[in-house]
Amino acid sequence: MIKLNTNINLGLLVLRLGVGGMMLIHGLSKIIGGIGSVKYLVEAAGLPSFLSYGVYVGEVIAPLMIIFGWRTRLGALILAVNCLVAAVMYHPGGYASLGATGGWSLELVGLYFVGALVLIITGGGRHAINRRTMLD
Repeated sequence: MIKLNTNINLGLLVLRLGVGGMMLIHGLSKIIGGIGSVKYLVEAAGLPSFLSYGVYVGEVIAPLMIIFGWRTRLGALILAVNCLVAAVMYHPGGYASLGATGGWSLELVGLYFVGALVLIITGGGRHAINRRTMLD
């Protein structure tokens, strides 16, 4: 019989792999294709262009931290902030609108944000490099 706590930890592993893995794909596209569009938006907002390199922290380093379960809460916090910045910079005015398929126009960003919030609250679970969580 599987214990409830084992199911929770397995669920946290699946959440970490899903949220971290899918966000890492966003980061890899920035590594391959560059961050020109990010720089443009950062500069258009009147901010220094070097801040655009923060996308690598939010979309590569933080997801790797989450996937491996190394300082999961910190990685998830970075990812949550990344989501908020993306919502403000890339989707202005989309907070109360629907997309072409009828879903919330910020649905994807919202899902990443909620996943990150769950990991901030719970930590990485037992199947993580640093296994110190509230569930142990």
